[in-house]
Formats: sequence, C-alpha cells, structure tokens
Amino acid sequence: MSENSTANTTTQNAEGAPAPLPLAVNLQYTKDLSFEVPAGAAIFASLRSAPQIGVNIDVQVNRLEEEQPVFEVALAVRAEATEAPEKEGDKPGRAVFIAELTYAAIVTLGNVQQEVVEPLLLVEVPRLIFPYARSIISDVTRDGGFPPVVLQPIDFVALWQAKRAQQFPEPAGEA
Repeated sequence: MSENSTANTTTQNAEGAPAPLPLAVNLQYTKDLSFEVPAGAAIFASLRSAPQIGVNIDVQVNRLEEEQPVFEVALAVRAEATEAPEKEGDKPGRAVFIAELTYAAIVTLGNVQQEVVEPLLLVEVPRLIFPYARSIISDVTRDGGFPPVVLQPIDFVALWQAKRAQQFPEPAGEA
C-alpha cells in the first residue's frame, strides 16, 4: 500500500512537498473601482422585484519590463443590475447599479517554456486573484445598499480558449 505513482513524482519535490508554481505574485492591488446608482435614491423607492444582474469578466496582460519576465495581470469585472421587465419579453428597465472593478497583480515568471507563459498569465494568475475581486464586488454592492453580488467560480481555461478563438478564428472551408 506504500507504492508511489509516477504522477506524484512529477508534481512533488525531493521532500515530498508539491512543486512551487513557476511564478511569484509580487503585488496585488485594486487598480480601478467604481460603483454608481444612476437613478439615485429614487431607485430604492421604485424597485419592486430583484434586479437582473449581468456580469462581464475580462483578463488583460501587460509586460512591465522588456528584459525581465515581469507582468501586470488585470482582472476586469463589470456587474450591472437592471430593473426586471414588467411583462415577459419586455426590455429591461432602468439601471439599478453598475459596479466596475479592475483588480491586478504584478507577477514575475520563473524559468518556464514559452508555450507555458500564456496559460500561466491568462489562467493561473486570474484563478489566484479571483477570490479577492469576488470579495470586493460583494462588499461594494452590499455597501451600496443592495444584496451582495456573489460571483460564481469562473472557468478561466474556457475564458482563455474563447479569447484565443476570437484572436485566431478557424479558417473557413475545408483543408
């Protein structure tokens, strides 16, 4: 029962601890935060039902130093709540609130192969900083007088793949 599998040896070092990620998170910070209630106090008096909430998430990467593997990874989150339509099929009503957050991390990559750089920066770093952005959005919507918006976990692999598909669309026709 004390057999070691080969899968475990690739992810653990000599002491049996998991191998460290080939990146270091140097700093995390709120780059931009905005919360607005466009209708002001009137929305609290006229809101009859729970608003409809739409969330958009994007990841941006900027290289900070040309000669060094230092990057800023920014996770942009926009949550917009609108009044529910009065009847099924109607357009949504007024904007109830708009919360926008850009949460960023400064990271340094270790000695990694070039094909690993993009997934590390567009998948792994956002996965690491997402809980902080989630907490900020929740707090700011609650502090704004509304029930907190609790973002569901994000599949950053799917987000990355969708972004790649937009940048490099499949050629039309048959090969």
